[in-house]
Parts: sequence; C-alpha cells; structure tokens
Amino acid sequence: MTASLTTSLREAATAGPPVSPGAATALLEAYRPDTDRFLAAPGHTLLCRGTAAEVPHDERPLTERVRTVLRGRRRAGGPSPVVVGSLPFAPDAPPALAVPERVRWAPPLREDPLIALPVPDTDTRADWRVREVPAAGRYGEAVAAAVARMRAGEFDKVVLARTLELTAPRTPDLPAMLRRLARRDPAGYTFAVPTAPGRTLIGASPELLVARRGDTLTANPLAGSAPRSADLAEDVRRAAALLESPKDLHEHAVVVAAVREALAPFCTRLEVPERPTLVRTAALWHLSTTVTGELADPGSATALDLARALHPTPAVCGTPTRTARAVIAESEPFDRGPYTGMVGWQDADGDGEWVVTIRCAEAEGRALRLFAGAGVVAASTPEAETAETAAKFRTFLSAVGAAL
Repeated sequence: MTASLTTSLREAATAGPPVSPGAATALLEAYRPDTDRFLAAPGHTLLCRGTAAEVPHDERPLTERVRTVLRGRRRAGGPSPVVVGSLPFAPDAPPALAVPERVRWAPPLREDPLIALPVPDTDTRADWRVREVPAAGRYGEAVAAAVARMRAGEFDKVVLARTLELTAPRTPDLPAMLRRLARRDPAGYTFAVPTAPGRTLIGASPELLVARRGDTLTANPLAGSAPRSADLAEDVRRAAALLESPKDLHEHAVVVAAVREALAPFCTRLEVPERPTLVRTAALWHLSTTVTGELADPGSATALDLARALHPTPAVCGTPTRTARAVIAESEPFDRGPYTGMVGWQDADGDGEWVVTIRCAEAEGRALRLFAGAGVVAASTPEAETAETAAKFRTFLSAVGAAL
C-alpha cells in the first residue's frame, strides 16, 4: 500500500535530520480548549484545530461511519483527512470523533529538550474540594464482594473503578494541566480532546491499545502494577517483586491471551512474547507485553477495526466480558463515560493509533472528575486494590495540585 499524505507528513516530522528544538513543545504550548485536540505519543505529537466534519451517531457500525466521513472529506479535496477524538467505554454510547480543519505534526515530546523545562507556576493549583465516589471504604466492599464471587467460580476477573470529583472556586487552567501531565511522563500518551460542548477529556495514558501502519500492527497491553518509590533501592525491589508476583502475572496473562485471540484472525503472523517486561510511569510500575503482527488484508482492517475488535480488553473490563460488564454496572455508582474507552486518530488509508483512556479526567466548568481502576482477581484484597487506585490518581492530582 502506498503511504498516505498523512503518513508522509508524519514521517517528515519524525524522521531524518534533527529538527529545531521546541517543535513538539510549541504544539503543546499552542493547545487551546474547546477548539483544539491534542495527542502526544512516543512517535509523534499532533495538534488539531477546528472541526471540518463530525462522525455521526446512528445505527450504522462505527467503522463504516468513520470511513464514510473520511471518504467524503477526501473527495472534498485539501489535505488528507484524519479523524481524531475519543470513544466511550459503553459500545452503544455516542462517539466524540471529528475531522479537524487543520492538523499539525511534530516529533515526539520525549525527543524535545524543552520538555524538561519546568512549567511556569500559574493559578493551576486551585483550592480544590475533593469528593470520593464511591468512598474508599465502599470501594473496598465492592472489591471484597467481587472476590467472593470469583472464588465461588462465577467469573475470572473484573476491573472496578472509582472517581474523585474535584471542584474549584474558579475555572481550572486546562492548558497548564496538560503541560504538567506531558512533562511528568513525556514518553507516554498525553491527550486533551472535547467530548461534548464545554467538556474536555484530558489525561496521560501509559497504554497503547493498538496502532496500524500499512500491514503492520502493534499492541501493548498493560496489566499488573505496583506503586513507585522515591527511594531507589525500594523502587527496584518493588519492580522485581512485580515481575515475580503470581497474582499480577496471572492478571497480565489473562489480558495478553485476550489480545492474542482478538488479533489473530486479522493476521498472517502474530508475535507474542512468552513473559512480560516492565514499563514505568512517574507513579507506577506496570507489567507490559508488546504484541506485533502482519495483517492478512490491510484493506479490510483499519486501525479502528482492530481497536474495536480488542475493546474492551480484560485490562479495563474483565473476563468473561459480558459478566464483567454486568458486575461493573452493579458495583460502580457512576457512568464511566469516556474512561476505559479509547482516544486516538485514524487517517483515510486506515493507519492510526488508539490508546486506552486511563489516567484521565473530564473537565467541565469548575469541576474535574478523575477516574482510576484496579484489576480484581480471586487473589485480590480490598486494601491492595484501594491503594492501587490511589496511586493511579496521583498522576493527575500532581498536575492540579490536589491530594486525597
């Protein structure tokens, strides 16, 4: 398949001789809420401005709706179109996807030396009022109830989440939050996209759901985690213990098996390492497996087709999926919305990249709603899973100057 104009532009931005320092951070600094969509990944940075077309919500399959919109924009002429935005956890909920009027590409933030500069101290650190939904004790009770049902053989795993509702006396500075998130983990996936009028999804996810480039796919499931430590020796000990943890290795194996099963029908070759490795964020160690494959028919399997086949993985829902969804609905006193859905982009040739929407918040007016979840298996304890969600909240809390 010949490379699309979008791919050519991306390659020009990310390959060849070094570009001037500041190309990626310039896009980060230029982000404005409501009109812009910002996505930073280990391979590139993009800033999208304006809305040329939106993907509708109707009875047609989502991938068909996306193809139709992209084909229409391509026929209209101009730059090669890209659809950008987020999809919710619930499969029948409306998408928040659009073709921007303008897309600017740059190399990745992690290669921009200016990303190491501190963010100027602004009014981001507001006097937040924090409310836990559910409270930590109630969350622990839900974990204990799920564990009891798993030990009775009802299901194998469920991911249970909780939220923090933050309210400030003034509207928070979203561009400053985004800059803090990006600088905290510049090698991860940082994003800010509108999900409704006046509402923005903002976050920094460590997990690639799937990327497609030509006839090649890459997925990077994460499952099993441990909090980082400021003490180097203790941090190394925790990482080593995670690699040997039977509970976490089992949790990870369940997710990797599901990814293999979902992607194998699309591939002539699929490579899945036997054991996980470690990846780290500023707050957590994660067990990680990088899955690569060669597509049998790239023309019939876009990046979004692959992402929809994978979603939801056991890393964000559980297994069996139908039972886990039911347990989530019974146990969580809130609608997940975009949390544990996906955020990313796709071009008219089917290349693209979709990231699991975790370590995130939805901002609306003076309020932020933060999300964090933990994978619950039969060996889980309420104390450990509550602590894990608290550690995951820290990614975002540090960006807004709040605390549990």
